[in-house]
Amino acid sequence: MTTTAVSTEPDVAREVPSFATLGVGAIALVASIGLFAVLGQYGFFGDELYFLAAGGHHLAVSYADQGPLVPLIARSMDWLAPGSLVALRLPALVVTVAGIVLAAAIARELGGGRGAQLISAAAYATSPFLFVQGSQLSTNAIDGPLWVLITWLLVRWVRTRADALLIWAGIVTAIDMQVKWLIPFFWICVGISVLVYGPRELVRRPALWIGAAITAVAMVPSLLWQAANGWPQLAMGGVVSAEQEMIGGRLIFVPVALLAAGLLGAILLVYGTIRLFRAESLRPYRFFGLVVVLLVVAFVATGGRPYYAVGIYPIAMAAGAVGLVEARATWQRIAAVPVIGLSVALAAWSLPWQPESSIPPSTGGADLLLHGKFGWSDLAASTDLAYRTLSPAERAHAVIVAESYWQAGALETYRQQYGWPAVYSPSRGYGYLGTPPDSASTVVYVGAQHEELRAHFGSVTPIGRADARLGYAGATRDVTIWRCELPVRPWSQLWTDLREM
Repeated sequence: MTTTAVSTEPDVAREVPSFATLGVGAIALVASIGLFAVLGQYGFFGDELYFLAAGGHHLAVSYADQGPLVPLIARSMDWLAPGSLVALRLPALVVTVAGIVLAAAIARELGGGRGAQLISAAAYATSPFLFVQGSQLSTNAIDGPLWVLITWLLVRWVRTRADALLIWAGIVTAIDMQVKWLIPFFWICVGISVLVYGPRELVRRPALWIGAAITAVAMVPSLLWQAANGWPQLAMGGVVSAEQEMIGGRLIFVPVALLAAGLLGAILLVYGTIRLFRAESLRPYRFFGLVVVLLVVAFVATGGRPYYAVGIYPIAMAAGAVGLVEARATWQRIAAVPVIGLSVALAAWSLPWQPESSIPPSTGGADLLLHGKFGWSDLAASTDLAYRTLSPAERAHAVIVAESYWQAGALETYRQQYGWPAVYSPSRGYGYLGTPPDSASTVVYVGAQHEELRAHFGSVTPIGRADARLGYAGATRDVTIWRCELPVRPWSQLWTDLREM
C-alpha cells in the first residue's frame, strides 16, 4: 500500500492555539516543580555512583555496558556542583519535561487540537516510568526522551516532507547511540513498517541515509573500543535476558510495559495503537502502529526489559488522545476526568516523597529502586575501618576490590576523603575500567562471595561488616569485608576469570 504525501499547509488543528500552549506549559511546569522537589531526596542511586566514577575517573569513548554520554553528563554536573544530588539529576528533569512537550507536539502533528495536546502531555506526565525517571540520572531517563524527539521529527517529516528533519533525526540518533544501543531496533522496525504501509519514499530519501552516515561516523570511536575489548556491550543482551528470566521473563513483558505507561497512558497506548491501524485520518502514519507492535515482538523475542520500548509510547498515546477528543462522546469525556485524576495521583505517589524515618528496611526485590539510595556512607565507613586493620607495609601493596559496580562507584566517591588506594570491581562495566596491578598482594574485598574468593587467594579472612538499616542486601546491608592475600595468579591473568557482566 502506498501513502500519499501529507499537505505541508498548516491547518487550524496544527496551528497551536494559545490555550493549548498555555495548558501544555502548565503541565510541564507542574511536572518540573514536582520533580525538582524530590531531586535531592535520599542519596545517590547505585547507578549514579557508577556514572560518577566512570565519568569522573575513567572517562572513555565507550564502556562495556553503555555509551559515554551519561558518564560525561555526570562528570560535567559534578564539576559544576561537586557532590550535589540536585545538579547531577537536573539533566534528567530537563529532558523529561522536554518529552512532555514533545508528546503534545506529536499530537499536534497528528491533527490534534487543544484537548488532544493536553491529554497527550498529561499521559506522558503521569506515566510512572516516563515521568518518574526524571527524578534521577539514568540511561533510561536520557534514552527515552531522545526516542520521543526522533519520533516527532519523523512524524513531522511525514506531514511536511522537509528532508532536513531526517538529517536531524540522524544527528539525534547518533547522540542516542552514545547512551544505549536500543535505537537501531526503532529504525529497523520503521524500515519494515514503511515497506508494508508506506510512505516507501522514506527509504529512498538521500537525507535519511545522510543521517545514517552521521550516526555511523559518530560510532567509529565506540566501535573501535568495543572491538578492542571483545564486544562486551553485545554480551549485555544475554545478561539482561537471563536476569529477566529470573523474574518472570517474557510472560511479564506486556503487563509490566503497560504498568510503566500508567493508567491514562496504558488506555491511550492500546487505543492509539488500534487507531493507527484503523483511523482513516491517520493513514499517513499507519506504519507507526506496526512499529509499536514490532518493537514489542522484538524485545520479547530477545528477552529485553519491559521498559525498552517506552520511547515509542508517545506516538500511540497521541493517536489515542486525538481519537478521544474527536469521538466527542459524552461518556468518554465523563470517564476521562477520574482517569486523569487517578493517573495524576498515581504519578505523584510514585515519586520519592516518603520521609527517610518512615521507610521500612528492605525486603529485597522491587524495593531496590528505593533502598539502592541508602547506606553508601555506612559502607564507606565500614570499609575504612577494615582497611585500617592493615599494617602500613600491607597498605603499600593493597587495593580495594568491590563485588558489585555499585559498591565500587560508592567507594571511588569516598576514596579521596579516606585516603584509600585504587578501587576496582570485576562487576559489569567496572571490570573494564582497570585491572589491579600484579604488585597488589593484599586485597580488601567488599562482598559476600567468600567461597569463590578462597579459590583465588591463599588466605581469606573476614575483617569487617557493613549493615545499613535502610541498605539493600548485598550492596550496603549484610555485607562482609574480607582480607584476601596471596593471589594464586598474577592479577593480569586472574582478572579475566573474576570479571563478569
